Amino acid sequence: MEELSNAIGVSRPTLSRYFHEPDSVRASTRQRIEDGLTRVDYVPNYFATNLNRKSTRMIGVIVPHLNDLFFTSLIAEIETCAAHNRYTVIIQNSHASLELEARAARNLMSMSADGVIIAPLGGAGERAEIARLRQKIPVVFVDSRIPGEFEDVEFIGTNNHQSISLIVDYLCRKGSPPVFLGMPPLNSNHVERENAYRARMAELDLEPRVIPTLDTPPSWDFEAYAFTVMDQHFSRGTFTHDTVLCTSDRHAIGVLRAAHRHHLLDAAGTRARDRRFRVAGHDDYPLGAYLNPGLTTVTQNVAGIGRAAVERLLHHIQNPGSRVDGSFTRLFDAELKIRESA
Repeated sequence: MEELSNAIGVSRPTLSRYFHEPDSVRASTRQRIEDGLTRVDYVPNYFATNLNRKSTRMIGVIVPHLNDLFFTSLIAEIETCAAHNRYTVIIQNSHASLELEARAARNLMSMSADGVIIAPLGGAGERAEIARLRQKIPVVFVDSRIPGEFEDVEFIGTNNHQSISLIVDYLCRKGSPPVFLGMPPLNSNHVERENAYRARMAELDLEPRVIPTLDTPPSWDFEAYAFTVMDQHFSRGTFTHDTVLCTSDRHAIGVLRAAHRHHLLDAAGTRARDRRFRVAGHDDYPLGAYLNPGLTTVTQNVAGIGRAAVERLLHHIQNPGSRVDGSFTRLFDAELKIRESA
């Protein structure tokens, strides 16, 4: 700092104030410092700069997969909102592993993150690191929850009851009542969406039908999982005349591939004349509109979810005495996206 202040031609305290808060020095001095930093080609060390501060202005994000376009879109929204508030985002990928999720929590604690947004994994497992993390800093869950645990952690996500009801109602109006293809029990959305389907069908006085998974091993490779399940069913001649509602668009992609393989759709992607086969999904996956056929689905408000998660986290970071209220749950409604598949 002493050498740098001499090279730029300002006092060390002035330079220190600039690094702590650029707006705390006069505009002319700030310009002089910035010109000087360019001249000497100085790049500050982020961690060293924040070592002695109460806040690192860093937010951690833990997601189960980075190759899922929902999570990449969500991260983009989180980064945009965080940058607007002058926070840096550090991303950790748990690779759908409880062990790596726990390691990610430890990593963010070691980096002194101010708070963490987590899309947690489902199922049983060791949650000690997440419990330890939230004792130290604010934590917000996004997209999914941990059923039966951490009920006092705030949650931002999709209103699964509203979204599933919306697509069920549409499919019933336009054709046969849907059968439901669930996802492996890998996070809370599996249970919530299947329960929402069963509840809405009961409200309509219709029998809910959930497609058997035929002992197909659970997998985060949703497309391959759905293809394997439905390829077996179509080979047996089952569900070939049905409307299949999938718990996610990624599952629907696998179903469409199986449907093409068994000639349930013609070359143009429309259902064959002697078939009543239809497919619908959930999420409005970015590639869904470009499938053959285009996928009928319901949206997730990714932008709203990302912004709300950052806003809630920053509220508690900036107000350390505030009470983290687990009763705070913000759910975003979905909108119908009608395309050729149903």
